[in-house]
Amino acid sequence: MTDTQLVYAYAVLHRTPEATAAAAHLRGVAGEPIRLVDPASAPGPLAFAVGHVPPGDYDDVPLRAHLDDLDWMESTVRSHHAVVSALAASGAAVLPLRLATVYRDEAGAREALDIRRAYFRSLLDRLTGHVELGVKIYAAPDLAPPEAAPDPGRDTATGLGVGRAYQVIRRRRQRRNEEAWRTVAQAAARLTETAGTLAVDRVAHTPERGSLAGSAPGTNMGNDAYLVPRDRVDAFRTGLLAAARATPGLRVEITGPWAPYSFALQPEPAA
Repeated sequence: MTDTQLVYAYAVLHRTPEATAAAAHLRGVAGEPIRLVDPASAPGPLAFAVGHVPPGDYDDVPLRAHLDDLDWMESTVRSHHAVVSALAASGAAVLPLRLATVYRDEAGAREALDIRRAYFRSLLDRLTGHVELGVKIYAAPDLAPPEAAPDPGRDTATGLGVGRAYQVIRRRRQRRNEEAWRTVAQAAARLTETAGTLAVDRVAHTPERGSLAGSAPGTNMGNDAYLVPRDRVDAFRTGLLAAARATPGLRVEITGPWAPYSFALQPEPAA
């Protein structure tokens, strides 16, 4: 390690023996060892999890270039998340910091932690004992298949002309499909309400479309994060899956538990 290396901050957490022990075995985005540092003014229960990274990758100019490199970004995101997840698995309350939160030196990191100590403490107090669960709701209603146009060589039972009869068929099919979508959309809204009663907070993310939605069948109608007490994770999962099974055409995916990324307001870097 040299004095020219930058300090990459991964998370704010309560310093516990378990968290300290977990950090001692971790490696970060540059393969660097992870350690916990205290606020500048005095040691205490609050700490940054940090690692020293090279300016050649994490100073302003090279970092901006790296942000356009998808392979570099994927590797960095995975490494960042691995550090945060391991710290959270130690049982400590963890506030994940945004990707590439970098300080010029350790003194700068300690000062930033000191300045926002009360703010961080209030967030950690709120999140202690809670985890994040992701919930995606997919709708795939049973839609009426396209109906063939009437045979122009045959009379219609209604006595209507062929063109008029075909329009009646199309409108009937459209109404049926609209009703199918309305039913499943209402069920999705009720499912979201049910999830809200089982959690203490919710963050609504934008539903995924196009390539972001992957190969999952159906339309993504909900893509939310829920803050759930750690001891209610199983009840949340069981209750939501049971509610989804009650409505044909509705499917739910639950991921996690994660560190509470969606509920940690991110500090601005002070590089």
